[in-house]
Amino acid sequence: QKSDSSLLSRLICLQNLNFVRLKLNCHASLHRHRQRAGKEGQVLHRSKRGWVWNQFFVIEEYTGPDPVLVGRLHSDVDLGDGNIKYILSGEGAGTIFVIDDKTGNIHATKTLDREEQAQYTLTAQAVARDTNKPLEPPSEFIVKVQDINDNPPEFLHGPYYARVPEMSNVGTSVMQVTATDADDPTYGNSARLVYSILQGQPYFSVEPQTGIIRTALPNMDREARQEYDVVIQAKDMGGHMGGLSGTTEVKITLTDVNDNPPKFPQSVYPMVVSEDRVPGEEVGRLKAKDPDMGDNGLVNYRLVEGDGMSVFELTTDSETREAVVKLKKMVDFETKRSYTLKVEGSNPHIDPQFLAWGPYKDEATIKISVEDADEPPVFVAPSYTFEVEENAPPGAVVGRVHAKDTDVANNPVRYMIPRYTDVEQFFTINSDDGLITTTRPLDREAQAWHNISVSATEIGHHQDTKVRVNIRVKDVNDNPPEFATNNEVLITESGTRPELSFLTPLRESDESLWCAVSLCGGRVWIFPSPHRLVALPADSTASIYVLRKGFGRLTQDVYHLPIEISDNGVPALSSTNTLTIRVCSCDSKDTILSCNVEPYVLPAGLSTGALIAILACIVILLAIVVLFVALRRQKKEPLIVFEEEDIRENIITYDDEGGGEEDTEAFDIATLQNPDGANGFLPRKDIKPELQYPLRPGLGRAAANSVDVDDFIKTRIAEADSDPTAPPYDSIQIYGYEGRGSLAGSLSSLESVTTESDLDYDYLQSWGPRFKKLADLYGTKDCSVADADDGEDS
Repeated sequence: QKSDSSLLSRLICLQNLNFVRLKLNCHASLHRHRQRAGKEGQVLHRSKRGWVWNQFFVIEEYTGPDPVLVGRLHSDVDLGDGNIKYILSGEGAGTIFVIDDKTGNIHATKTLDREEQAQYTLTAQAVARDTNKPLEPPSEFIVKVQDINDNPPEFLHGPYYARVPEMSNVGTSVMQVTATDADDPTYGNSARLVYSILQGQPYFSVEPQTGIIRTALPNMDREARQEYDVVIQAKDMGGHMGGLSGTTEVKITLTDVNDNPPKFPQSVYPMVVSEDRVPGEEVGRLKAKDPDMGDNGLVNYRLVEGDGMSVFELTTDSETREAVVKLKKMVDFETKRSYTLKVEGSNPHIDPQFLAWGPYKDEATIKISVEDADEPPVFVAPSYTFEVEENAPPGAVVGRVHAKDTDVANNPVRYMIPRYTDVEQFFTINSDDGLITTTRPLDREAQAWHNISVSATEIGHHQDTKVRVNIRVKDVNDNPPEFATNNEVLITESGTRPELSFLTPLRESDESLWCAVSLCGGRVWIFPSPHRLVALPADSTASIYVLRKGFGRLTQDVYHLPIEISDNGVPALSSTNTLTIRVCSCDSKDTILSCNVEPYVLPAGLSTGALIAILACIVILLAIVVLFVALRRQKKEPLIVFEEEDIRENIITYDDEGGGEEDTEAFDIATLQNPDGANGFLPRKDIKPELQYPLRPGLGRAAANSVDVDDFIKTRIAEADSDPTAPPYDSIQIYGYEGRGSLAGSLSSLESVTTESDLDYDYLQSWGPRFKKLADLYGTKDCSVADADDGEDS
C-alpha cells in the first residue's frame, strides 16, 4: 500500500509539473504572438502576470523517506540567474509546506490526513532577492489533500435490536442499518458502501445499497425458534477487492401471534372423588397446552356434555390457568359410582389472519369415579313420635327406631340413648333392635312430653348418627276432681236475694273429663240434699244457690258445706271437698259491712264506725309509746363503765403561760384513773348502790388520831361513789410537777401563809414523813413569805 501511495504521489507531481509547464508554454506562445501583433499593428501589450502557478494536489498518508514534491512555481521574470526569491505563506507554510526560494519547488514535510483537513490555502509571491521588492503581486493557490481509502465503514449505533412477528411473509422489512465511511465520497470509490449478510442466512437478507434487513424464509415459527443473531457487513470501494469493511450485530426476536390452537395432552382424564366430600371441594385439574404467549395463549374452559353436569362444576385457576373440577353436589357410592364429563378448551382471542388454521379449541373427556367412604348409619325416618300411657309399669313398649348402614359392608348397628337427653332415665333402648321401653311409671300431669335422642353407631366404627324421638304421655283418669281454690264464700245475713248464686271453680287434672257436683251432708233447710249440678268443661265451675232468705250471725256465722265431685272417667273418680260459707253483716241496702266475729258484750248502740275509731286511737297511742321507748333506748348509757370510756382521759387543761410540752409531760394521766376500776370493780350508774354512807359534816378536818391518810382518802372516795346524789366521779387533781422554764409564776394555791385561816393544820404533824413539809408550811403561822415560796418551789 505504501508503494501504491508513492507511485500515486509521483504521478500527481508529474501531473502538476506538466500542467505548469503546459501553462508556461501557452503563456510563451501567447507572448510571442502578441509581440508579432505589436510589431505589425504597432500595438504593444505586456502580460499582467509574469509567472504562472496552478492548483496542486498532495496525497494523504504518504509515509515515504523523502518529502513529497507538491509542485513548482516559476515566474516569467525569472531568468534563472538567482535574482528572484520565492516566498510562501498561509496555512501550514513553513511547517507542513516548504518552498525552495530559488527554484520555487514546494514540498510537503509531514504526512497529511484528509479526514483532518481536506485542503490548505497558501499565498505565493516573487520578490527581488537583493531588495525584497515584489516583482509580482501576491496570489493565492490551494493545495488539496488527495484522498486514499484509509477508513473502514463504521456502524455507529450497533448492536441493533429488532422485532418481527412470526409467520411473516418473505420480504417483510425488519429494520434498516446504516454505516458511515470517513473517506471522500466525491473522489473515487473509497466511500461507496455495499451491505451484505455474513450470519443469519437463510432466515434474513439485506439490501446491498440501502442496508434494509428483510425476512428471507416463510412461516418462521416463534415456538420453534424465537431469537436470531444476524451479522451485517458494510464494505467500501463498491464491494470490490481491496475495499475496507465493518460489521455489526443485529438481534432479531420473533413476536408471538395466535397461530396455535389449544391442545389437551390427554384425551381422557381419570379422577376419583370420595363420597364423603362436601360441595365446593376440588376433585381434580387439567390444562390444555397452548404454546402461544400472553393473551394469545389464554384458554377458556367449559363443560360441554356428560351425566355429571349437575353434580360437578368447572372453574379456572387465575394463577396457573388450569381447569379445576369441583364438587357441586354430594355423591353417593351406593347410588352412582362413576360420572363422565366432556370439557372444551378454546382461545378467547383469535387472529383473523390465521382463521384458516383453526379451529382454535380442543376437547377432552373426564371420567370421575366415586370412591366408597365409611359413612355413619342413616335412620329410615328423620324423626320419631311415640305415645305411651301414664302410670304404665316399667318395661312398657314405647316404640322402635331403625337405622341402617348405607355402605356396601352393611355392618350391624348399635343403639343408645345419650344420657344428657334423658337425665332422669325414664327410658331405655335395646342396643340391637332399637326398641324403646320405659324404666318407671310416667306422670302426664308432671311432664306431658319427653324429647330424647337416639344414637346409632356401626360396630367397629366411631361415626354415629342421632335422631330426635318425641314421646307423648297419654292421659289416664288417675286424679279426682277438686276445688281449684279454697277461698271462702260470703253471703249476707239478710237473705233478701234468694236468687243470689256464686260460682265454685273446679279443677280436673285429667284430660277431656266433665265433673258432676253433689251437695251432701248439709242442712236440708238451707240446701237441698241431694242436689246435683253438672259443670261444663269450658269454665269448670259449679253454681250453688242460696235458698234461705235470712241468716243470723249471732246464731251461726260460718257454714261448712261438704260437696262431692266426681268425673266421667273410666274408672270414675270422685272427692269430697268442704266449702266454707261465711255470713256477713250488712246495712239496709244489703251492703256488706263486716264478716269478722264481734263480741256480744258491746253496747247495742255502738256502731261499727265507732269501733273502728276507737281501734284507730288505740293504735295511735301504741305507736307513740313505742316511739318514745325507742328514743329512750337510743339515749340510754351503757350499764358498765369501762376504763376506755372514761371521758376524763380526753380533757387536759393547762395555762397558756406554762412551759409548753414540759408541763404536759409532767401531767400524770394515771392519777385521773378510777381507783375502783384499777381494782377490777366497775360501778353501775343505772342503779342505786346498796350501801349508803351518811354524809358527815366537816370533811375538811380529819380526826387527830388518824395515822394513814391513804385510808382516809379511800374512805371519802367510797362514800362519794356510794352517794347517788353525788356526781359520777370524784377525784383529786395532784400537780406534782409544774415544769421548767415557765414564764408564769407559781401555780400553787398554797398561799395560806399570807392569809388568815380558821383551820388548824397541826394534825398534819401526825400524818407521817410525807406530809412533813405541809405541816411546816401550815402548822406554823409565823413562817415568812420567802419560806412559803421555797416550799412551793420544792
